[in-house]
Amino acid sequence: MSETLPTRKDCSPLKVYCRPDERERIEANARDAGMSVARFLREVGQGYRVRGIVDFEQVRELARINGDLGRLGGLLKLWLTHDVRTAKFGEATVRALLGRIETTQDQMAGVMRAIVRPKAED
Repeated sequence: MSETLPTRKDCSPLKVYCRPDERERIEANARDAGMSVARFLREVGQGYRVRGIVDFEQVRELARINGDLGRLGGLLKLWLTHDVRTAKFGEATVRALLGRIETTQDQMAGVMRAIVRPKAED
């Protein structure tokens, strides 16, 4: 027969003494990660990397940048298919468009790095 492990409530708690400012920071970090303080401390204490909840503003920024890329890509596609609406596009315009696409991709990469980079590495 397999043994059943005791539940956490059947075990003794681990106490951590901290100053009020430390407590506030721990609670804020747990809240940012979408966890209870107990779960946050348990996971950090066991060496798990805590993944936070993605900030809504960052998601909105990614959506905006993605829309910009879509519009720029659409213009490039029109030019490549020799669409009448882009007949006046010269080499300089196309090069500027490609530059804008590259800049927008860099913006997107920056926002994505900010989302996935752990706060400890900031």
